Amino acid sequence: MLASLRIRNFALVESLFWEIPAGFTAITGETGAGKSILIGGLKLLLGERADKTAIRTGATECAVEAVLLLPKNSPVPEMLDLAGAEPCEDGQLIVKRTISATGTGRQFVNGSPCTLALLRQIGDALVDLHGPHDHQSLFSRAAQMQLLDAFAGARDACAAFRDARQRWLLLTAEKADCDTDRQAVQREIDLLTHQIQEIENADPRPEDETELPARHLAATHARRLRELAAVVEHGLTAGEVSVDSVFTDVGRQLREMSRLDPATDGFAARAAALLDECRELAGDVTHYADKIDEDPATLAEIESRLDTLESLKRKYGSSVSEVLTFQHAASERLSALQSRESRREGLDEEIAEGQAQMMQLGANLSAHRKKAAPKLATAVRKHLSDLGFLKAGFEIQLDPVESPAPDGLESVDFVFSPNPGEPPQPLRSIASSGEISRVMLALKTSLAAQDEVPVLVFDEIDANVGGEIACAVAAKMCEIGTLRQVLCITHLPQVASAATTHFVVSKSVIDGRTISTLDVMDAASRTSELARMLGDRKGTAALAHARELLTK
Repeated sequence: MLASLRIRNFALVESLFWEIPAGFTAITGETGAGKSILIGGLKLLLGERADKTAIRTGATECAVEAVLLLPKNSPVPEMLDLAGAEPCEDGQLIVKRTISATGTGRQFVNGSPCTLALLRQIGDALVDLHGPHDHQSLFSRAAQMQLLDAFAGARDACAAFRDARQRWLLLTAEKADCDTDRQAVQREIDLLTHQIQEIENADPRPEDETELPARHLAATHARRLRELAAVVEHGLTAGEVSVDSVFTDVGRQLREMSRLDPATDGFAARAAALLDECRELAGDVTHYADKIDEDPATLAEIESRLDTLESLKRKYGSSVSEVLTFQHAASERLSALQSRESRREGLDEEIAEGQAQMMQLGANLSAHRKKAAPKLATAVRKHLSDLGFLKAGFEIQLDPVESPAPDGLESVDFVFSPNPGEPPQPLRSIASSGEISRVMLALKTSLAAQDEVPVLVFDEIDANVGGEIACAVAAKMCEIGTLRQVLCITHLPQVASAATTHFVVSKSVIDGRTISTLDVMDAASRTSELARMLGDRKGTAALAHARELLTK
């Protein structure tokens, strides 16, 4: 419930603190006294657009603050959690909004700054405000469907259907996307397959960039290298005057020197080592010459390999490393496209399953609605009878739709006939605000037990009615007030007298400034206020009638 409302420097209100009781509360007062200020303050807290002209003259800022006590099943704590706002303590929610003369504003939930969107979301969950023109929401088929689902207890079934329909739509959209781009995707798959195969067949290695040019140079000069190797081998070991023969003779002479002078022993060992190195070098050169391949086919093979690498680098990168990087990326892209094609092949089955689930949930939702519609219509007709439409017709029409709609497999239309013999018409075709207001009140009374919004605010919706109908309106508000907190701004004494608590808004001039105040009525002052509403505050007949209304 709305526990308290604090308003400061808003319109004619300098400072107001209103502790609001449970049940049915009436607010009355002369026209222009400031009753609409209370509604304006509430609307600010519910996230309505702010107007700096509402700031009291001479003030730099206005502020509105409310304390609400949340029901146990309220969705508000989850909203706060998702928005990152401060949580509620002991089920108490504190909402505040300020508007400055510069046009800027701030809003807070439990002391932490929040967005206007969060305020609106909280307001939708906690307060249902009906003004003189708010009954026009009943003209909307979507609003009518929500009312029917609330009465049928089908909100969860509707949410389940909506989720299933959304999944089905996403799957069909995905399938259409796959079908639209299928030829382009296949062309890309073919190209990537060719590119990857071309690189795999070449099997490039990073070391090829240095090894192959060296091999090509050697193969190009194979004959000359063999000739040079033969000359080197002959000069080292095979010639008549070879390095081998020279060092053999030198070694013999050094050994003789060693016998003559032991101090020269090391010379002979060094000569022997040089001779071994010379013979090892000759063996290596001979081994190298044996491996030289003068076959033109070998040169052609190397040149072909080099041409292949150059071709790959022209297409896929400036180096073998870049070519291999391209190959890896192309393989990943190909895998993704092939998975997409595999996904496409399985979509038909998923779409069929999703459609079957959606239609099953839709049929279940339709069954709830078809069962509840006549019951709700009967309840509304009963309340309409109490409100003066003794033989009014009210029906709920459910018509199948061609394709699944967001809210189910049918559309809804509330049709109403205020007088016997007149054909029923959709509510949007009714011109009388008095008639549509009473239909709305009949619906609200019928849905009082199912309605999840805990606070109902009625701003002069009882306009254009009077007499016995006014008494019936009062009775309906009392009935709703047993289950919800009801705040009603009214000009009807019959309605005001039925309230559990009665407040009066009055206007006065203090120090040359006009201010609005709000006061709770005791028994005596309430009788006087009702007499004023009856047309004669001090008249004996009006006071007697006021007391009679209170007694009833």
